[in-house]
Amino acid sequence: MQNPQPGYAERFETPGYTASLPIPFVRASLGARTVAYLLDILFIFGFTALLTLVITVIGVVTFGLGWTLFAVLPASGIIYSAITVGGARQSTIGQRLMGLRVVAPERGGPVDFITAAVHALLFYVAVSTFLLWFLDIAFGLMRSDRRLGHDLLLGLAVVHAR
Repeated sequence: MQNPQPGYAERFETPGYTASLPIPFVRASLGARTVAYLLDILFIFGFTALLTLVITVIGVVTFGLGWTLFAVLPASGIIYSAITVGGARQSTIGQRLMGLRVVAPERGGPVDFITAAVHALLFYVAVSTFLLWFLDIAFGLMRSDRRLGHDLLLGLAVVHAR
Protein backbone atom coordinates (compact mmCIF):
# COMPACT_ATOMS: atom_id res chain seq x y z
CA MET A 1 0.00 0.00 0.00
CA GLN A 2 1.41 3.37 -0.96
CA ASN A 3 1.55 6.26 1.45
CA PRO A 4 -0.76 9.17 0.65
CA GLN A 5 0.64 12.60 -0.07
CA PRO A 6 1.12 14.75 3.03
CA GLY A 7 -2.13 16.46 3.90
CA TYR A 8 -4.28 13.94 2.07
CA ALA A 9 -6.13 11.02 3.62
CA GLU A 10 -6.02 7.47 2.36
CA ARG A 11 -8.62 6.90 -0.35
CA PHE A 12 -11.51 4.55 0.43
CA GLU A 13 -10.91 2.66 -2.84
CA THR A 14 -7.35 1.80 -1.88
CA PRO A 15 -6.75 -1.96 -1.70
CA GLY A 16 -6.42 -3.07 1.89
CA TYR A 17 -8.48 -0.20 3.27
CA THR A 18 -10.44 -1.31 6.31
CA ALA A 19 -13.48 0.53 7.61
CA SER A 20 -12.69 -0.27 11.23
CA LEU A 21 -9.51 0.20 13.20
CA PRO A 22 -6.78 -2.46 13.20
CA ILE A 23 -6.36 -4.58 16.33
CA PRO A 24 -3.62 -2.50 18.07
CA PHE A 25 -5.95 0.52 18.29
CA VAL A 26 -8.70 0.80 20.84
CA ARG A 27 -11.44 3.24 19.93
CA ALA A 28 -11.89 6.29 22.08
CA SER A 29 -15.24 6.86 23.73
CA LEU A 30 -17.34 9.82 22.66
CA GLY A 31 -17.56 10.87 26.32
CA ALA A 32 -13.78 11.11 26.64
CA ARG A 33 -13.64 13.12 23.43
CA THR A 34 -16.30 15.51 24.75
CA VAL A 35 -14.48 16.09 28.04
CA ALA A 36 -11.21 16.58 26.13
CA TYR A 37 -12.90 19.23 23.98
CA LEU A 38 -14.28 21.03 27.04
CA LEU A 39 -10.78 21.07 28.55
CA ASP A 40 -9.35 22.29 25.26
CA ILE A 41 -11.75 25.25 25.29
CA LEU A 42 -9.91 26.46 28.41
CA PHE A 43 -6.50 25.94 26.79
CA ILE A 44 -7.63 27.69 23.59
CA PHE A 45 -8.79 30.63 25.70
CA GLY A 46 -5.33 30.82 27.30
CA PHE A 47 -3.62 30.43 23.92
CA THR A 48 -5.77 33.25 22.51
CA ALA A 49 -4.93 35.48 25.48
CA LEU A 50 -1.22 34.79 24.95
CA LEU A 51 -1.52 35.56 21.23
CA THR A 52 -3.36 38.79 22.06
CA LEU A 53 -0.57 39.86 24.40
CA VAL A 54 2.16 39.03 21.87
CA ILE A 55 0.34 40.82 19.03
CA THR A 56 -0.22 43.86 21.25
CA VAL A 57 3.50 44.08 22.06
CA ILE A 58 4.42 43.59 18.40
CA GLY A 59 1.94 46.34 17.47
CA VAL A 60 3.47 48.77 19.96
CA VAL A 61 7.01 47.99 18.79
CA THR A 62 6.04 48.41 15.10
CA PHE A 63 4.00 51.60 15.74
CA GLY A 64 0.67 49.90 14.99
CA LEU A 65 1.66 47.93 11.91
CA GLY A 66 1.78 44.63 13.83
CA TRP A 67 -1.80 45.02 14.98
CA THR A 68 -2.89 43.65 11.62
CA LEU A 69 -1.98 40.27 13.11
CA PHE A 70 -5.16 40.47 15.18
CA ALA A 71 -6.81 38.99 12.08
CA VAL A 72 -5.40 35.56 13.01
CA LEU A 73 -7.14 35.46 16.42
CA PRO A 74 -10.38 33.91 15.12
CA ALA A 75 -8.31 30.97 13.89
CA SER A 76 -6.54 30.44 17.23
CA GLY A 77 -8.43 27.18 17.90
CA ILE A 78 -7.37 25.78 14.54
CA ILE A 79 -3.78 26.91 15.08
CA TYR A 80 -3.79 25.33 18.56
CA SER A 81 -5.07 22.01 17.18
CA ALA A 82 -2.67 22.05 14.24
CA ILE A 83 0.33 22.63 16.52
CA THR A 84 -0.65 20.04 19.13
CA VAL A 85 -2.25 17.28 17.01
CA GLY A 86 0.31 17.80 14.24
CA GLY A 87 3.12 17.62 16.81
CA ALA A 88 5.04 14.71 18.27
CA ARG A 89 2.41 13.73 20.87
CA GLN A 90 -0.43 13.59 18.31
CA SER A 91 -2.99 15.13 20.65
CA THR A 92 -4.25 18.36 22.10
CA ILE A 93 -3.59 19.02 25.78
CA GLY A 94 -7.20 18.06 26.63
CA GLN A 95 -6.83 14.81 24.69
CA ARG A 96 -3.58 14.05 26.52
CA LEU A 97 -5.30 14.58 29.86
CA MET A 98 -8.02 12.13 28.77
CA GLY A 99 -5.47 9.60 27.44
CA LEU A 100 -6.32 10.05 23.75
CA ARG A 101 -4.34 10.64 20.57
CA VAL A 102 -5.11 11.15 16.88
CA VAL A 103 -3.75 8.66 14.34
CA ALA A 104 -4.11 7.73 10.72
CA PRO A 105 -5.46 4.20 11.38
CA GLU A 106 -4.25 2.64 8.12
CA ARG A 107 -0.62 3.25 8.99
CA GLY A 108 -0.82 4.13 12.70
CA GLY A 109 1.45 7.07 12.12
CA PRO A 110 1.29 10.66 13.22
CA VAL A 111 -0.87 13.29 11.58
CA ASP A 112 0.86 16.10 9.71
CA PHE A 113 0.30 19.80 10.48
CA ILE A 114 -2.02 20.51 7.52
CA THR A 115 -4.25 17.48 8.11
CA ALA A 116 -4.52 18.40 11.80
CA ALA A 117 -5.55 21.95 10.87
CA VAL A 118 -8.18 20.74 8.37
CA HIS A 119 -9.45 18.22 10.96
CA ALA A 120 -9.96 21.05 13.46
CA LEU A 121 -11.55 23.28 10.81
CA LEU A 122 -14.06 20.58 9.85
CA PHE A 123 -14.85 20.00 13.52
CA TYR A 124 -15.50 23.70 14.18
CA VAL A 125 -17.65 23.99 11.04
CA ALA A 126 -19.70 20.99 12.19
CA VAL A 127 -20.07 22.31 15.73
CA SER A 128 -21.21 25.71 14.49
CA THR A 129 -24.17 24.25 12.58
CA PHE A 130 -26.68 22.05 14.40
CA LEU A 131 -27.47 19.82 11.41
CA LEU A 132 -23.80 19.16 10.60
CA TRP A 133 -23.01 18.61 14.27
CA PHE A 134 -25.91 16.16 14.55
CA LEU A 135 -24.71 14.24 11.45
CA ASP A 136 -21.14 14.24 12.76
CA ILE A 137 -22.24 12.75 16.08
CA ALA A 138 -24.63 10.31 14.35
CA PHE A 139 -21.69 8.80 12.46
CA GLY A 140 -19.88 8.25 15.75
CA LEU A 141 -22.89 6.64 17.40
CA MET A 142 -23.56 4.29 14.47
CA ARG A 143 -20.01 3.09 13.93
CA SER A 144 -18.35 0.51 16.13
CA ASP A 145 -15.01 2.36 16.01
CA ARG A 146 -16.69 5.64 17.15
CA ARG A 147 -15.13 7.70 14.35
CA LEU A 148 -17.03 10.93 13.71
CA GLY A 149 -17.89 12.31 10.29
CA HIS A 150 -14.93 14.69 10.12
CA ASP A 151 -12.63 11.83 11.17
CA LEU A 152 -13.91 9.72 8.29
CA LEU A 153 -13.52 12.51 5.74
CA LEU A 154 -9.81 12.81 6.55
CA GLY A 155 -9.08 9.16 7.32
CA LEU A 156 -8.20 9.81 10.97
CA ALA A 157 -9.16 8.20 14.26
CA VAL A 158 -9.03 9.26 17.91
CA VAL A 159 -7.78 6.32 19.96
CA HIS A 160 -6.55 5.59 23.46
CA ALA A 161 -2.88 6.49 23.87
CA ARG A 162 -0.61 3.70 24.97
